[in-house]
Amino acid sequence: TPKIKKKISIFCDVEEEAVITGLDVDSVYKIPIVFDDEGVGRIVSKILDVKRRNGNVAEWKKLIENWENAKRTITIAMCGKYTDLEDSYASINEALMHCGAHLNAKVKIKFIETTHTDKVASQLEGVDGVIVPGGFGGRGIEGKIEAVKVCREKNVPFLGLCYGLQMAVIEFARNVCGLEGANTTEVDNKTKHPVIAILEEQKDITTKGATMRLGAYPAKIEKGTKVHALYKSDNVSERHRHRYEVNPKYHKILSDKGLVFSGMSPDRKLVEFIELPDHKYFIGTQAHPELKSSLPKPAPLFYGFIKACLEK
Repeated sequence: TPKIKKKISIFCDVEEEAVITGLDVDSVYKIPIVFDDEGVGRIVSKILDVKRRNGNVAEWKKLIENWENAKRTITIAMCGKYTDLEDSYASINEALMHCGAHLNAKVKIKFIETTHTDKVASQLEGVDGVIVPGGFGGRGIEGKIEAVKVCREKNVPFLGLCYGLQMAVIEFARNVCGLEGANTTEVDNKTKHPVIAILEEQKDITTKGATMRLGAYPAKIEKGTKVHALYKSDNVSERHRHRYEVNPKYHKILSDKGLVFSGMSPDRKLVEFIELPDHKYFIGTQAHPELKSSLPKPAPLFYGFIKACLEK
């Protein structure tokens, strides 16, 4: 109240207009709106004697309204092994919200535990799209591969992130290329077909981080691909956190059978993006694009994914 603000102003020795009411809100995205209504930008600019930039608060408000009053609702399956704690995938959850706000759609997330392989297919019935997120280790891997298979065969929109790309490559190798027992050496170091492996030149790295590929890395995008259409650029940079790669020894057989490497590292040794051109939406990335997504600028791969899910 004005009375309380005046009291705080006197005892804290600040101007009354600089006493800000931090109202409780049900979404962190509403905080900038509350602060703008309180004149925080104007007050800070005055105190610091800096020129104030004109932020587009009206556009921000519109996006929040789109999300809260969405005309459509879709359900996305998140197929992983950390589903008991939904915040394990917090960045992905937020990236989906960003896209929903731009596309006037409410995105509901159905978390599916992939440890129980026999239940995965039935749990995917009725979902509008599937995400296989990042992860490590062998637990739940076969359930993730089963989820990829369902998406590929039934034309369900699919987005594979990091480990999700690797699961997509394994599924394709096994069921399209006929490479029985194909796997990642992270799980089976004796597999006959190590389609996912640590590259030979990586094994002797002993510097900080060792074989971990961590941080932002560039990629060259192939023109004419869905990934290129989404990024609208020949070159992109996304953040990474992984050790294993698509084994170059299997690049040819995978591509000959129809898997498109839509993005590669600048030296063309590492696969960064994959896609199936005839599928409604089947894209995988070795990166974590969710980490760069924001409400004003949603991650392109997520935007394309949600848009495809909305196309009945």
